Amino acid sequence: MHKAILTVVGFMLLCAPAAQGQSLADVARQEAERRKAIARPGKVYTNDSLRTEPRPSAPPPAAAAPAVPPAETPAAPAAGAPATTPGGAAPGAAATPATEADWRKKVAAARDSLARLQTFSEALQSRINALTADFVNRDDPAQRNVVAADREKSLAELERVKQEIAQQQKALTALQDEARRTGVPAGWVR
Repeated sequence: MHKAILTVVGFMLLCAPAAQGQSLADVARQEAERRKAIARPGKVYTNDSLRTEPRPSAPPPAAAAPAVPPAETPAAPAAGAPATTPGGAAPGAAATPATEADWRKKVAAARDSLARLQTFSEALQSRINALTADFVNRDDPAQRNVVAADREKSLAELERVKQEIAQQQKALTALQDEARRTGVPAGWVR
């Protein structure tokens, strides 16, 4: 048995110099030679070398005017009176974006708000799950009451956030519908 172990160890010692890796200097030398052998570097793209595309033109002013839903239609003005809101502008003119950037900002803000609410909802659900587990693992009735009260507060908050999520989803859908009614290109509200 000792002979077999000594034979294996001796064989490993004889093969060790052949199995050693390259030194860092050898690797650096090889990389420098490889770089010299490259005849021409690859293409480098810059902002100047990229072709710019023209910006889409703004929709005509008639298409930018929003269609006022029937529920929000103001009473007909008296004969000869101009149709304006108390602020002096035409109805719905201040609330509707006119440019692509305005539409994109408005949709992005609505989506960001929805994403924040959904993340908050998930965090609340995690807290409720942790409080439920904590409640089950407590033996002291006083501590269980405190955990139960915190859990109830979190459940109430979760219900409120779920209602806000539903409202935000409706608002986002209404914004997309408004864009479609006013003839805004679909790419502006994606």
